[in-house]
Amino acid sequence: MSLKPETKPFSLAALAVILAGFGLGTGVKGDRVMSIEVERKVCRAADGVEIVYSVCGTGEPALVFIHGGFADRGFWAGQLQAFGGRHRMIALDLAGHGESGVNRTKWGMPEFGADVRAVVEAERVKRVILIGNSLGGPVAIEAALLLPEKAVGVIGIDTFQDLGRLIEPAEAKAQAEAFQKDFSGTLKQMVRALFHADADPKLIAWAESRMARTSPQIAGPMFLSFAGYDTGAAARRLKVPIRAVNGDLYATDVEGIRKVKPDFDAVIMTHMGHYPMIERPEEFNRALAGVIAGLGK
Repeated sequence: MSLKPETKPFSLAALAVILAGFGLGTGVKGDRVMSIEVERKVCRAADGVEIVYSVCGTGEPALVFIHGGFADRGFWAGQLQAFGGRHRMIALDLAGHGESGVNRTKWGMPEFGADVRAVVEAERVKRVILIGNSLGGPVAIEAALLLPEKAVGVIGIDTFQDLGRLIEPAEAKAQAEAFQKDFSGTLKQMVRALFHADADPKLIAWAESRMARTSPQIAGPMFLSFAGYDTGAAARRLKVPIRAVNGDLYATDVEGIRKVKPDFDAVIMTHMGHYPMIERPEEFNRALAGVIAGLGK
């Protein structure tokens, strides 16, 4: 991931989060407005790490929301409110993030995917659509491979701008070293690169402050674990569709991605950065609803 604002960030490890607080939300079913109580739950990943997650709503397929690097499940608060009247909603903190445990000895995309599987199995839902922002996109693919009887599809949110490149060890090492040397300064540079120049300064500041809550100790091991990861290998094995709702800050190579995963399509939101669910949530929710409806068919 480049740290320069004028260059494309490393989409698989780009971060973010916003919107904390899981209390009461509202959902709409037909013309009836409902009060939806969001419940905090805990389960254990395969390696014993405690995974904290939130659930609300009813209906399948369940929607499972996966945050990006240095983020947490609070990132999806607005979506729990918007979709909880129609779907079982699940949003989790990956290991090392939010309230989940940090006592992991082996980090990596497959391990994060196993975090998602643990939550889905704990909830005993039959069908799921896995929705991931940034790092959460490839994590969603890994989770779908672990849930072949349950996964209906994968939706990336401002991720999958490309697919099929190898994460070079030197690149992963450079990112790990940058965060270990100056976590706050490197994070600040990265956050600035994920918004259009005229984005709301308060939104940028909120994203940065939220992401800064993550323990710097996980940055090095997490980035180093990405060395050698083939971003297309898992996608080639996937038997369900991949979709994306992306901003236009960085171009999405739809035709290039289809060479790796033919069943791919993307909605591109105009003048939108890395966090469409936060920048223009109502517009984003409409776009996401359309993609979900298509997968449901």
